[in-house]
Amino acid sequence: MTDVITDRPGDPAPESRTPADAAPGPDRVDIDLWQLRVDHLAEDDLDPSELDAEERARLAAPLRVADRLRYGIGHVALRRLLAPRLGVAPAEIAYRREACPGCGGPHGRPAVDGPPGAPHFSLSHSGDVVLIGIAARPVGVDVESFPQATTVREVTSVLHPAEQAEIAGAGHAPEAFARVWCRKEAYLKGIGIGVARSLDKDYLGERDPSALPGGWDVRCVPTADGHAAAVAVEGFMGRVRTSWLPPAFVTAASAGGPF
Repeated sequence: MTDVITDRPGDPAPESRTPADAAPGPDRVDIDLWQLRVDHLAEDDLDPSELDAEERARLAAPLRVADRLRYGIGHVALRRLLAPRLGVAPAEIAYRREACPGCGGPHGRPAVDGPPGAPHFSLSHSGDVVLIGIAARPVGVDVESFPQATTVREVTSVLHPAEQAEIAGAGHAPEAFARVWCRKEAYLKGIGIGVARSLDKDYLGERDPSALPGGWDVRCVPTADGHAAAVAVEGFMGRVRTSWLPPAFVTAASAGGPF
């Protein structure tokens, strides 16, 4: 059984672990999950100097303030979490795209452009929450704020028939939909294809674990009220630790290191 450890907001951040520590054996993968509340920060709190040119250009794009804030917080936090694992400064981290499993093009899962053995990661943000996952094997995470009832009914119809039945059995409750959607998104991000894959092809619901895609383990993740979250990993999950980072983690004053 997966050992899920949840740190409460305000608890001291646990020490970072190297990729070698992350997997206790050939069949189990430990996962570090990190969450941040974005509603306690403003754009001026962030220091974009650690971001690369592509990330800074995205921040300069005509996005809504909330979208820019989530993006900036997520990408600054990711660099600061990866830096001690890679032994470099956050600004020195370079990314690449793995090959898409569907067409082979260079737009698959994002990865560290570095030596073999670099940790795998995944990043998601929605509503008031940013979620980051780091593991020794391919990993995907997703967080979603509960949708409107109209969205639930419109999107449920394109999901796997068994997922549709689960959501209908829960009265099309936004929380039930969000839990299934997050599990599906986490898996699709983990395999590197995203929603380019037909949404009715794979079952990622909670009622029938035996019907989940082979070779992957999927779990829901405790998160903030009004949101759902999930993580998927290649192989079997060992310990899953989800920790809340303080707002100061992504401010300029934290640039000396995350721990």
